[in-house]
Amino acid sequence: MTTDIPPVAAPDKKPHIPVLLRPLLRECAPIHGRWLDGTFGAGGYTKGLIAEGAEMVYGVDRDPLAHEMAQSWINEPPYAGKIKLVLGTFSKLDDYASDLDGVVLDLGVSSMQLDIAERGFSFMRDGPLDMRMSQDGMTAAEFVNTADEGEIAAVLFHYGEEKQSRKIARAIVKDRTEKAPFETTLQLAGLIERLLPRKKPGQSHPATRTFQAIRIAVNDEFGELIEGLEAAERALKPGGQLAVVSFHSLEDRVVKRFLQQRASTGGGGSRYAPVQEAKTPGFEQLSKAIGPDEDELVDNPRARSARLRVARRTDAPALDVDRSDLGLPKSVVSSR
Repeated sequence: MTTDIPPVAAPDKKPHIPVLLRPLLRECAPIHGRWLDGTFGAGGYTKGLIAEGAEMVYGVDRDPLAHEMAQSWINEPPYAGKIKLVLGTFSKLDDYASDLDGVVLDLGVSSMQLDIAERGFSFMRDGPLDMRMSQDGMTAAEFVNTADEGEIAAVLFHYGEEKQSRKIARAIVKDRTEKAPFETTLQLAGLIERLLPRKKPGQSHPATRTFQAIRIAVNDEFGELIEGLEAAERALKPGGQLAVVSFHSLEDRVVKRFLQQRASTGGGGSRYAPVQEAKTPGFEQLSKAIGPDEDELVDNPRARSARLRVARRTDAPALDVDRSDLGLPKSVVSSR
């Protein structure tokens, strides 16, 4: 069916384009019944699902701004009566709905959050160093101003894959002690830019990995992801589909290994575990990772690192996964 779906307008009035929406709708076709959009944002995936045949979509988002923005359109045709908003996290999605025909998870930070300086996600716009998706809990400023050097370095290295993590952490502690605590995004971005000047024009901003890592830590994004995948398995009916869009290599690794575990029947074994209990697969993987095509990259450069994975639920009982085998740093696995 593949209906034309207009971009979603956000508070800055710029269009926000849902990443990999068309391949997601294509891989999940035919779309029908009850779906859950675990990262509702500006509503782009929900609009696409309804346009393609979904009868009801549960729109879950921890950001109160997403709920406020949606009031201008969710009660208008063709969406009236087809969307139920839930203020919460997708890690608890099976508390909000069950027997679902599909679950969509769009990981990471939304365009509307990046584009609003006051939210503190972007190193390109000056604003308070916040980064909280839910607008409560520890801020990014509180983290960089109170965590010790070792903890900051570990977060930057493990969550942002930042090779200069120790150098940056040392400079953060030195500046907050000798100059002033960090309060704004450009204050932190400027420090990193001085430490790691770009060697070539066109290279990504040197603060990219640091901001990503701190955002992941502040919002417990990996913990949310693992629990969300397990919750999706519990909430989906047999034949229901799980579609996950990730933007970070570690996120994609977690999704890939989760689906590998739950699509496996066990067996094999090793010298440490020569006999493995056979398990009925909980998912059938429908495709390998799908990235953006050239047309999408022209329309939406932010899609360049995005990867889509889609799987179909079987009728097997839902099981917890072995988190130690999901490719996360040990500190993340042991803290959950």
